[in-house]
Amino acid sequence: MVSSLRIPALTSLISPSFTRRSTVSLRRRLHLRPPLAAGFSAQSAASSPTETEDRVDSKKSGRVQDRGSTDRVITPRSQDFNAWYLDVIANAELADYGPVRGTMVIRPYGYAMWEAIQDYLNVKFKETGHSNMYFPQFIPYSFIEKEASHVEGFSPELALVTIGGGKELEEKLVVRPTSETIVNHMFTQWIHSYRDLPLMINQWANVTRWEMRTKPFVRTLEFLWQEGHTAHATLEEAEKEALQMIDVYTKFAYEQAAIPVIAGRKSKVETFAGADKTYTIEAMMGDRKALQAGTSHNLGQNFSRAFGTQFTDENGLRQHVWQTSWAISTRFVGGIIMTHGDDAGLMLPPRIAPIQVVIVPIWKKVDEKTGVLDAASSVAETLKNAGLKVKLDDTDQRTPGWKFNFWEMKGVPLRIEIGPRDVSSGSVVISRRDIPGKQGKVFGISMEPSILEAYVKDRLDEIQSSLLQRAISFRDSNIVDVSSYEELKEAISLGKWARGPWSASDADELRIKEETGATIRCFPFEQPQGTKACLMTGKPADEVAIFAKSY
Repeated sequence: MVSSLRIPALTSLISPSFTRRSTVSLRRRLHLRPPLAAGFSAQSAASSPTETEDRVDSKKSGRVQDRGSTDRVITPRSQDFNAWYLDVIANAELADYGPVRGTMVIRPYGYAMWEAIQDYLNVKFKETGHSNMYFPQFIPYSFIEKEASHVEGFSPELALVTIGGGKELEEKLVVRPTSETIVNHMFTQWIHSYRDLPLMINQWANVTRWEMRTKPFVRTLEFLWQEGHTAHATLEEAEKEALQMIDVYTKFAYEQAAIPVIAGRKSKVETFAGADKTYTIEAMMGDRKALQAGTSHNLGQNFSRAFGTQFTDENGLRQHVWQTSWAISTRFVGGIIMTHGDDAGLMLPPRIAPIQVVIVPIWKKVDEKTGVLDAASSVAETLKNAGLKVKLDDTDQRTPGWKFNFWEMKGVPLRIEIGPRDVSSGSVVISRRDIPGKQGKVFGISMEPSILEAYVKDRLDEIQSSLLQRAISFRDSNIVDVSSYEELKEAISLGKWARGPWSASDADELRIKEETGATIRCFPFEQPQGTKACLMTGKPADEVAIFAKSY
């Protein structure tokens, strides 16, 4: 069913949140005041954090709390993972619900995480020969209809514009769900000869898909992404490109986000509408559900034939181009939250963190303030000059204990504490976000710039590596090798991922989805050697597949 969007009457679509139930429950947990009824708001959530004196250990009973207040409570992950996720987004000020049902407002801290993703990928895209450009978000509906499987796959999610300037449009317009069709329309005008190939572009844009069930960052009506599109002279070149880009995504996930994704090929049932092959990176979240974190598609000649995108080859013959498309979206921000976060809030890999180091000056007496702040400012300047992202929290409206808990909840990897005794000794105290309590705190680190810079950089590298290794251990301990359907069902019922040989039919795959709720996430690129028998049919199988419930 296609949703019709009439531009002059957007107010008819207004709703205070994704769902009334989630709004009420979220407000109850975060103690939101009635004027902030738009789902969740971190303003009220951060209004009364922990009030403690001097240095404190900030983890108490698995939640961010205040001795005199119950505001800014984060539901424990083990109690309700979804509630925990929404609490973290609210309290860490990552996003808020938009006025239109299913939309979200990405707040500065959340957008800074997206910018970190952009900064890394933009460099990689350009290194691999791609150029950024932009296509319109309004697409003629006739374009969508040209590729049969594409329109069939996207039709339920389309938002349509039927009125513009107060008049009924001659042809309804689709609000961009993806851009393969409009890209091909333009490629047809730009590509004439083999000399025009390969053509490789990328755009950073917003996308609209009329989702029925939404979740901030993971699935919303509108989201941000990059989408790459390329055209090639041969199938082999297109296949090489599709694999190259899924490799770029894989390296990003491991090296920047510290998420140990499994890269592989989608099954025919799960392949992108209009593609010959879809490659994917699948990530295991903290609740052991799978998140499709990025995809790369070999489109073959499906769109070029539908749009007549041809070139004259070196022999003077007209040929259809071979194409790819590939994308990562703001869904990855949700993946970072759900992979690394704990009961205290966010836990961010240093290479993604908007703030890598927070400095908290501590004083009790007025005559101590100037010396402490001067030392804190000097330390901040030293680390900034070293290329680190540093925040000096020198506000005096909150106690040090409040600040400790607040920045821990925001996932800042390192905290530096500087008090009068530290100024006298020329040293600082440094606490790691990934190691709670006293175990993660080190005293007496010299303020001498070269020593401090080296120490902080080494600790950030350790945190980055530690988070990845922790995620790998969690992933590997929750993947079960199975050899029969009964074993698969048992693994899925326990919330695990099931990995087993597969050569059965599409109908068998759909049966598993219906009976267990699990889907084939991918056929991993890394495959075991030796003969295998399909877990469903017992017939020979060349590959193992991974099955899991997913977002």
